[in-house]
Amino acid sequence: MKRYLGLLVVLCLFAGSVFAGDGVLEKLERIPQVSDVKEKKVEPFGEYYEFWYEQPLDHENPSAGTFKQRVLLGHKKETAPVIVELEGYGIWTEEEGELAGLLKGNQLTIEHRFFEKSVPAGEIPWEYLTIKQAAADQHAIIQTLKERLYPRSKWLTTGISKGGQTTIFHRYFYPDDADVSVPYVAPLNFKYADPRIERFLNKAGGNKKEWGNFFFGNGDAQKNCLYSVRDFQLLCFNRFNDLLPLFEGYAAEKGYTYAKAGGVKRALELVILEFQFSFWQWGHECGNIPEEEDELDMIFEYLVKVSSPSFFDDAEIRKMYPFFYAAATEIGMYEYNIHPFRKYIEEKENINFDFAFPEGAERKPFNEEQMQAINLWLQTDAEKILFIYGGKDPWSATAVDLKKNDKCSKYIRGDMGHQCRIAHFEEITKVDIMETLKDWMK
Repeated sequence: MKRYLGLLVVLCLFAGSVFAGDGVLEKLERIPQVSDVKEKKVEPFGEYYEFWYEQPLDHENPSAGTFKQRVLLGHKKETAPVIVELEGYGIWTEEEGELAGLLKGNQLTIEHRFFEKSVPAGEIPWEYLTIKQAAADQHAIIQTLKERLYPRSKWLTTGISKGGQTTIFHRYFYPDDADVSVPYVAPLNFKYADPRIERFLNKAGGNKKEWGNFFFGNGDAQKNCLYSVRDFQLLCFNRFNDLLPLFEGYAAEKGYTYAKAGGVKRALELVILEFQFSFWQWGHECGNIPEEEDELDMIFEYLVKVSSPSFFDDAEIRKMYPFFYAAATEIGMYEYNIHPFRKYIEEKENINFDFAFPEGAERKPFNEEQMQAINLWLQTDAEKILFIYGGKDPWSATAVDLKKNDKCSKYIRGDMGHQCRIAHFEEITKVDIMETLKDWMK
């Protein structure tokens, strides 16, 4: 009898050693669409993998060909919630995101189709870069891993900026893929150049009572911030000929070229025009803006600190072709109001980003009807979506308006820009956000 008990103990120990853990790697490797699984070490995950998921170029016509999409999986526990980070661009970090930390969840990160490493061989087939095709990519991965790895878990999708847009669009096309969604700082633009953004910029920081002391400092020590920003742009145009040699030297040092933008002179004009949007997007403070009496070097250094010249560099534009294509055809963006600067530039109309549209791609009209349909869904049928915005961010001008839909929630931190996250809210609001999410995920 003792011998049998001893043998049973040995067998149990052997079984425990063989079947220890959740067998994530083995399960991944058995998925037909998955290839090139690579193990990584990323804290605080017990297991972490990079792999490639084969997707059709056209989900409605699989014979059109395939491409491989980059995916990351950070595993903690088989029954833990799965936080799906939907990237709007390439994967920018392997680290644990805010929600995976707050909810002690596993983390699945999906690179957006046709960005970074998730591109087909040869030329990009631009006609397949649509929000519907991207949502189908994400649906395929989520459903596969839900079936093979996490059938008992709750699922939450999330993304930041364009990733936040991606989160909205995926949930619109596949509302049952996730139990909850959290888009951060996600605009919903109704036109290629949505005029609401220009209206926001025309008043941003212009009303002390509305915007609060965060913009102005204490008391009346600083003048109206709207005009501080505009005055700085005018100062740069007034000293354009002095700034141009500095800009040329800076570009040469960094290796930037500006053929697509229209040359180095044109690129400097665009950097000055972009200053206003970048200033508010990234939460800069008015008291730091140089004034007319300041040294030229100080003016230049502040300009390129706030409005990066890399944005208009040829290599950067080519890298961002998928964004500029999507912006022009489906997701929208902004344009530059040239009215205050007409004496300095030749244009008579506002300047958009047509210069950054991919070479060789067919230009299609912006799909306004699709965005309006998504907007209507958000105001009527969408549920368990929690939106986070920063009130200083120009993208909040086109933030989702839920109207009377109380099945979703929206939180705005008025003194934050595009960096706004749950961690930035005051404690009482953070508690409310987390209670809402946990209630929705029950």
